Amino acid sequence: MIRNWGVVVLIVLLSNGFCSNGVGLDDIDIDNNNHSNNTTIPDVVNIGVLFSFNTSVGKIVKIAVEAAVKDVNSDPSILGKTQLKLSLQEDSKYRGFLSIAEALQLMATHTVAIIGPQTSTTAHVISHIANELQVPLLSFTATDPTLSSLQFPFFIRTSFNDMYQMTAIADLVNYYGWREVIAVYGDDDHGRNGIGALGDKLAERRCKISFKAPMSPEATREEITDVLVQVALAESRVIVLHTSTTWGPKVLNVAKSLGMMENGYVWIATTFLSTGIDISSPLSLSVMDDIQGVIALRMYVPDSKLKRSFISRWKNWTNGSLGLSTYAIFAYDTVYVLAHALAAFFKQGNRITFSSDSKTSLIHGDNMHLDAVKIFNEGKLLRKSIYKVNMTGVTGHFKYTSDGNLANPAYEIINVVGTGTKRIGYWSNHSGLSSVSPEELHSKPARHSSSSQKLLSVIWPGDTTQKPRGWVFPNNGRMLKIGVPKRISYREFVSQVKGTDMFKGFCIDVFLSAVNLLPYAVPYKFISYGDGHSNPSNTELVRLITTGVFDAAVGDITITTERTKMVDFTQPFIESGLVVVASVKKTDSNAWAFLMPFTPMMWIVTAIFFLVVGAVVWILEHRLNDDFRGPPKKQVATILWFSFSTMFFAHRENTVSTLGRFVLLIWLFVVLIINSSYTASLTSILTVQQLSSPIKGIESLINNNEPIGYLQGSFTKGYLVNEIGIDASRLVALTTPEESATALDKGPHKGGIAAYVDERAYIELFLSSRCDFSVVGQEFTRNGWGFAFPRDSPLAVDLSTAILELAENGDLQRIHDKWLLRSACLSQGAKLEVDRLKLRSFWGLYLLCGLACLIALFVYLIQTMKQYKKHYTEDDKSSSGLKSTPSRLRTFLTFVDEKEDTVKSRSKRRKTEMASFKSTSEVGSSNNGYSESSSQRIECTNNES
Repeated sequence: MIRNWGVVVLIVLLSNGFCSNGVGLDDIDIDNNNHSNNTTIPDVVNIGVLFSFNTSVGKIVKIAVEAAVKDVNSDPSILGKTQLKLSLQEDSKYRGFLSIAEALQLMATHTVAIIGPQTSTTAHVISHIANELQVPLLSFTATDPTLSSLQFPFFIRTSFNDMYQMTAIADLVNYYGWREVIAVYGDDDHGRNGIGALGDKLAERRCKISFKAPMSPEATREEITDVLVQVALAESRVIVLHTSTTWGPKVLNVAKSLGMMENGYVWIATTFLSTGIDISSPLSLSVMDDIQGVIALRMYVPDSKLKRSFISRWKNWTNGSLGLSTYAIFAYDTVYVLAHALAAFFKQGNRITFSSDSKTSLIHGDNMHLDAVKIFNEGKLLRKSIYKVNMTGVTGHFKYTSDGNLANPAYEIINVVGTGTKRIGYWSNHSGLSSVSPEELHSKPARHSSSSQKLLSVIWPGDTTQKPRGWVFPNNGRMLKIGVPKRISYREFVSQVKGTDMFKGFCIDVFLSAVNLLPYAVPYKFISYGDGHSNPSNTELVRLITTGVFDAAVGDITITTERTKMVDFTQPFIESGLVVVASVKKTDSNAWAFLMPFTPMMWIVTAIFFLVVGAVVWILEHRLNDDFRGPPKKQVATILWFSFSTMFFAHRENTVSTLGRFVLLIWLFVVLIINSSYTASLTSILTVQQLSSPIKGIESLINNNEPIGYLQGSFTKGYLVNEIGIDASRLVALTTPEESATALDKGPHKGGIAAYVDERAYIELFLSSRCDFSVVGQEFTRNGWGFAFPRDSPLAVDLSTAILELAENGDLQRIHDKWLLRSACLSQGAKLEVDRLKLRSFWGLYLLCGLACLIALFVYLIQTMKQYKKHYTEDDKSSSGLKSTPSRLRTFLTFVDEKEDTVKSRSKRRKTEMASFKSTSEVGSSNNGYSESSSQRIECTNNES
């Protein structure tokens, strides 16, 4: 601070002193002036305005501020009888340090606040003075994000922080799918700090500034041309222009002359462009022609009655000579914010007092007049009141957040088209990009997902509606350096033509075909990687892309997790997971081959179900069907015969019960499926050649300690050690297919290997001429091959699209057949081991059959018990004494064993006998009653006599 104060003193010397207002007391109380009643509220409060009023922005600010002061002074509801007195100070050197002297001249008039300055550069300097004198600076044009730091507590921004503008631009870049931009900006505090904020916001979205092109704020046309030529030679075609209203149009005019406003370019301008268009509208046709297709941002002011009234009044104030910019609206509201803050300040009983700065007493001189510069004693209280303002102005709801920025910042996104502009959408801190106005979205939950971000169509430079790709290959004669592995094995995939710098193979043809589908030329050259004596490491080749040795890598490069952390891959052009290859032997069928289709458990369960179903059907048919009755031996034979004859659908016994037919129907369906599966499996066993190997797959290798071979230079070793957990000492590096075949033939006990692990693409070629080996087990990884590019490379995305197109039109398959199609070894159609049918493939059928049997038995038991109760209850009642439980059980079993027709006949006969007996008993009882009544009548007659 002392150093900054020394600078101020130097400027004071240069300015030859101040024109003092005659105040020289150490402690000044302006409240006593013109106050007979000695109140604490003054009649007049001085506020200053520091702007360059000869600029277009300065002109509209002056009109807006003067109008606002007039409106405040005429409205006693705000400050009562207190009037605001405006002091306008011309910032004639608003890019130079003489602005400090002009700021001090304002402060010497005992201003309680200063509206301004116009630029962030000046704001950085005079904010130190404001801190020292505790005079708030209220600026709506100095939008540098770093001015919001704790270093400048008395700088108060009354518009939107550029941090939000840069966030909006980053969202735009991300919305259109671009990954790199070029920043063209003025090399001052405003430009550097704004672009720094843009870089941070782009990084959050995995984008970046690929090239920074700073220019002097006073750059000549030649200097601008030199910078833009460098921009034209760069790769990115998305250019963000961040500068002032006076300098920005010059850059765009030079860009037009250099052909940089044609098809393929994207220009995104910050608020300087919309400000210039709004103030000077309508612009000349030549100026509009320079900016066709540019996207620009404008601070958003929601529509309201106050805004419409302000627009109408603005036309009267300017007579149509100046257009209305958002800066004018914010300038108007800034005065009202200060007025409301002063009203709150006075309501709290505060006074306006100034005192001398003790530091000025250390400086001696006759012509310096430093005593004219005073400290505003209540500056901190006024600053606090400003941050507490909560009002509705022309700009909408005006309120500060806890970090000192305005709440709900929003921007309009406009597109320069024809003789004017069109709005393509909005950006707000609440909802991001949207085609709906921000105030409609504030009442809804915040949504920043890509699906909710929508904008209207854009007319891009070159008068096209097609979204530019956003990048080209640098027009500087440089070619892409593409690394190609120099393999010594499986040269069908990639190999160098002997004696030349050319390469051939499956991978090369896929790359060339994909490049030919791109809508632009790709300058490249292949560079071999490897010594030609061993297969190079593809992981190391990929790593060299990150160091800049290669710009890309083409070849049989597997996409792995480790590699994707270093580079971006294209869409896989071939699938290739790891498989295990082992030696196999032919197996001949034997006399017991007919048992091989089923596993032992399958045979056991099937046999049990044959017996169970036979027994269930016998139970259900025994009381109804004569075929299921007879001596015990015959019935057992019937059960066995019926059970196993259903296997061939040759059973002779008819089922007559509904439940029996139900069970048999389900069982015959199960038998049909089992027979079909058995027949198919047995046919395969007897007709297809069978192979056997002691290695069953990767699980077998994990559980033993035998050596395992892998292709030298591939990622297989790292995967087996790090992911599978196989000890590295067991792994044997093999260079060629011939070496691998020899090691497999030797076996683990003769210095060879038990199995060979490699990618399926290689193995298909390996096995095409080697019939003694076969893939065992399942493919235990899911990988693919792709071309490698630096992170966020747009070429990787375009090539991925081209590879998909190759796959869809069949060219990828034709390239595969050209290089990799081989006549398969005869043994490749053989089966490794026997695919025996297991119980788990049929448990659903058995479950269905078992449930059918249980349900049928349950229903049968209920029916039988009802019949037993119906036919045997009366016998139990007529029996003398109670029967014991064993006796009842024997009776029930006897009942169950009886034929149902016999039981019904016996029951019917018993009912007939009981009915006959009952009739006889009733006749006898009637005769006895008649005799007794006659005797009684005779006896009664004798008594009367």
